[in-house]
Amino acid sequence: MGKKRFEIMETEGSMKGLYVIVDKDTGVQYLMAKFGVSGGLCPLLDKTGKPLIREML
Repeated sequence: MGKKRFEIMETEGSMKGLYVIVDKDTGVQYLMAKFGVSGGLCPLLDKTGKPLIREML
């Protein structure tokens, strides 16, 4: 298999089911919520509305 495109950066404290993930191809960060069989995904935005980009090393 090839390299994994998404990486879990961190989990949100004691809130199980909330994750910050990053697309390793674009650097865009997302908030992922997963609770049981449901969940959602949305990009994290800065104060101007642009996606947060993580510099990939």
